[in-house]
Amino acid sequence: TKPSCYINKSGTSWKKPLELAFEHQQFTALQHITSNLDSSVEPETLHTCAQFFLEHQQYSKAVDLLLLAKKYLEALDICIDKHISITEDLAEQISPDKDAEPEYKKVLFERIGECCMLQGAYHLATKKFTQAGNRVKAMRALLKSGDTEKIIFFAGVSRQKEIYVMAANYLQRLDWRKDPEIMKNIITFYTKGRALESLSGFYDACAQVEIDEYQNYEKALGALSEALKCLNKAKMQDVSTQEAKINFLKRRIALLKKFVQARRSYEEDVDEAMKQCLVLLEEPDLETGVRSGDIYGFMIEHYASTADFQKAYHLVQELTQRLPNASLHTTLTILC
Repeated sequence: TKPSCYINKSGTSWKKPLELAFEHQQFTALQHITSNLDSSVEPETLHTCAQFFLEHQQYSKAVDLLLLAKKYLEALDICIDKHISITEDLAEQISPDKDAEPEYKKVLFERIGECCMLQGAYHLATKKFTQAGNRVKAMRALLKSGDTEKIIFFAGVSRQKEIYVMAANYLQRLDWRKDPEIMKNIITFYTKGRALESLSGFYDACAQVEIDEYQNYEKALGALSEALKCLNKAKMQDVSTQEAKINFLKRRIALLKKFVQARRSYEEDVDEAMKQCLVLLEEPDLETGVRSGDIYGFMIEHYASTADFQKAYHLVQELTQRLPNASLHTTLTILC
């Protein structure tokens, strides 16, 4: 005869019904009994029930019982091992009590965060790492989410050097060329993070964009000058490498200045401007700072505008010899 496994409605004892259910392997009865259990039941009893459900591959039920028993780390291990999704509600249930030991709270919050990271719940991971007091891990989770707005906000409120740099590095991977606000945040975060070498590199990248996309050497010169300031203030471990980088920047700046000066002198003395350009073209390391094609373009445009097509054509030929792979589209447009 099957034993009677009815629940004591007074809630004073669950022991006998559970013992009967375990003894006779009454799985359905055990499910019914445990669905009415709460945290007032002895943790040992809840743990025994959880183990039973775990053995019978009822993982979610096992987790629920372990949570009632406040066996949070064990419940979390099951979530990780058995791929149980950590939802917002479940994360809150697993979270430690307010009066728990600080070190235990930190460990548990970090474990929840790590589980969320594995499952791709990056925003939830950020929240749990923050509750653990580990803002660096929280930022790593947020970076995984790709939520630019929240990344900028989090960096701003965290006020930690490492986090500022992490945010700036992330923003550099975006299309900052077309978004002045992102560009501003990169500069701000590198500055606040005291990452002067990285900031120098960013100003250098800005200068290159001005040259490659807009042929704006004045702005490029300004950006490279800022890059040099940052590099001079940086505290690199390898002093010789820092000096080499500084000297290289100075040389590039010198080349840019010569071209900018040649273009500025054009209004007052055309011949002098053309002479300066020809001298500049003789620099062996010209391409490190100024594109020779831009100098030729400047000169060709002048001779074409004054109808001196012979000189213009001569420069086109010289350009194609110097840069065999260069497209003539730009120079032909000027001549036309």
